[in-house]
Amino acid sequence: MTKKKWDVIVVGSGPGGLAAAIEAKKNGAQDVLIIERDVELGGILLQCIHNGFGLELFGEDMPGPSYAQTFIDEALDVGVETRLDTMVMEVTPMRKVYVTKRDGFEELEARAVVLAMGCRERTRPQIRIPGTRPAGVYMAGLAQQWVNIEGWMPGKRFVILGSGDIGMIMARRLTFEGAKVERVLEVMPYLTGLMRNYVQCLLDFDIELQLEHTVGRIIGHDRVEAVEAVQVDKDWKPIPGSEEIIPCDTLLLSVGLIPENELSRRAGVAIDPVTGGPYVNEDMQTNIPGIFAAGNVVHVYDLVDWVTEAGYVAGRGAANFAIEQRKHVDRELPVDTGENVRHVIPHRLRKDALVERDVQLQMRVTRPIEQRVSVELLDGQEVVARQGARYARPGEMVTLNVPQKAYDAVNKAERLSVRVRER
Repeated sequence: MTKKKWDVIVVGSGPGGLAAAIEAKKNGAQDVLIIERDVELGGILLQCIHNGFGLELFGEDMPGPSYAQTFIDEALDVGVETRLDTMVMEVTPMRKVYVTKRDGFEELEARAVVLAMGCRERTRPQIRIPGTRPAGVYMAGLAQQWVNIEGWMPGKRFVILGSGDIGMIMARRLTFEGAKVERVLEVMPYLTGLMRNYVQCLLDFDIELQLEHTVGRIIGHDRVEAVEAVQVDKDWKPIPGSEEIIPCDTLLLSVGLIPENELSRRAGVAIDPVTGGPYVNEDMQTNIPGIFAAGNVVHVYDLVDWVTEAGYVAGRGAANFAIEQRKHVDRELPVDTGENVRHVIPHRLRKDALVERDVQLQMRVTRPIEQRVSVELLDGQEVVARQGARYARPGEMVTLNVPQKAYDAVNKAERLSVRVRER
């Protein structure tokens, strides 16, 4: 019996994985498989019952499960195959995929692989909050799953650490369920989530946000009884005398997301230490030919619609590689971070990329600028492409569209960089 070789295997069925599989199929890949460790397709979207999805792609305000179902239906309609309740244990540089499932271990092989494992939440040990270890300390995403999927309330009086989007959304959700959210604390001097979530989830429900504050200590033995909030200085060190005890029975942590890249590392994929995700080019191909990455596994996006769009890019790239075995590693330029830029995606740009289409660069700034800014792509000191924006905030991605007309400049460049500065 001849062993089947898939054109494209996608690891993960969240918005990035679904989009990659659909686009690979539409671009000529014949055999496309999604592998999902859960028993349903859709990823994290299934527990995100709030609205806010689909505004960019569909002009509709959809809840997460509805958004996911749109792509699940399309994936099945175009003939994407699925393996559910299946865990990927390893992906090799030669694109062999080893999985475990209820009936045993299996080796699969693909011409191209798309890594779309998403991201996970940062935990209490990773941020080193001192104090006792009582029940009642949860990550915001876990609380979201309990409330929205399982129908369980993790507590009655909450303090939320972190102004990330999940934390702010859960502040509103818990309020809907009758809980009291005493405070949202944020160690940074600025919001780390979207401004719209701050307005709709905190301001609209009179939930106080304290910037430059963190949890200095967790208090309680069997169950959380209170947390000690403390103000921090510019070096994040507690300011003596600023301590405040806030009675509560539950502490939710919304302190950042980490791209899920254990499989990527084992495959030899190079990881950007700033984003925690793979270095990719404009096709979302990693340094390993034929292995692509899509969505929050690369860097954490503001909107799910953008995760979907990144999945489309990776799916097209994977299909092209699978069909033509194209290797775009010969004429690639690194894209460096310049003034006020923390990271940029893609990390590399083919010199001939602009022959095919405009290219979009996505980045995050290191400090907020609350006035009009100029987002620029440079070859040394020469500006290759420029775009304006009303402001730039660390909590919101900044984009720069590099038009096809910039081809000549990019083709002659030796090294590119991006910067964001006041206009």
